[in-house]
Amino acid sequence: MQTYLFILTALLYLGCALLPSKRRKTISVVAAAGWLLHGGALWADVIGPEEVRVGFSMMLSATLWVSVAAYWLENRNYTLDGLRVLVLPTAALAVILPALFPGNMVPLSGKSPVFLWHIVISILAYSTLTIAAFHAVLMVLQESRLHTRPGRVSTSWFGVALDRLPALLTMEKLLFRLIAFGFVLLTLTVLSGVVFSEELFGTAFKWDHKTIFTMLSWALFGLLLAGRKWQGWRGRTALSFTLIGFAILLLAYVGSRFVLEVVLHRVLV
Repeated sequence: MQTYLFILTALLYLGCALLPSKRRKTISVVAAAGWLLHGGALWADVIGPEEVRVGFSMMLSATLWVSVAAYWLENRNYTLDGLRVLVLPTAALAVILPALFPGNMVPLSGKSPVFLWHIVISILAYSTLTIAAFHAVLMVLQESRLHTRPGRVSTSWFGVALDRLPALLTMEKLLFRLIAFGFVLLTLTVLSGVVFSEELFGTAFKWDHKTIFTMLSWALFGLLLAGRKWQGWRGRTALSFTLIGFAILLLAYVGSRFVLEVVLHRVLV
C-alpha cells in the first residue's frame, strides 16, 4: 500500500515542479498535498506497532520530506521558484527509494519509548543539515555564475533555475536558519544518546565511529553558529564549514549504512 502512496507522491511533486511560476496558489496547494501524503506514507512504512524500519533510503526520503517543508514555508516569505524546480524533482526521486531499498526492521519490544524518539529526532537532525548542505552547494554555484562572463553563462535548464534563485544575501539568511534548527535537533540527538545510552541501546555509552563523527560534526556546526554571532562569519567561511560538517555527518550515518546495506548486503540492527 505504501508503494502506491510513494508513487502518487512522486507524481504530485513532479506535477508541482512543472507548473508555471505564475500559478503560486496552485503550486502551494499541490506541494502541501504531496508533502502531507509523503509524510503519512513514510510514517506508516517506517513506524510499526512493535518495530521500526531503518536504512539509508528512509533517511534520504525523510531528508527530502523536510526539504519540501522548508521550501513551502519559506516560499511564503520569499520567491523561491528556483528552489521549487530543483527540490521537488529530487524529492520525487527520493520518495520512491524505500520501495527499492527497504532497509531492515529493528524491534521495539523491550526498549524504552525514548528509543523511538531518539531515532525520529536524529533523522530530522540529519535531514535538516543535509538540506543546509544542498543549499550551500546552490549558493556556491550561484556565486560562481555571477562571476562568469556573459558569453559563457550556461542557458541550460539548471542554469536557468540558478538564475531564478533569490539573492545571495537572502539565500544566506535561509542557510543559517536551517543550520540553527538542525543544530538544535542534533544537540537533542547527542544528549539523548549520551544520557539514555543504557536505556536506549542496552549498553554503556561507547565511542564508535558514528559517535565520533556525529560529535565532530556537532562541534563544527556549533563553532559556525558562534562565529556567525560573534565574528560575523559569512560567505566562503560559512559555506566551507557547512559542507565539511555535512560530509562528516554523512560518514557518521548515511554513507556507512549505504555501504553495509547495498554494497555488502549486511543486515543492520
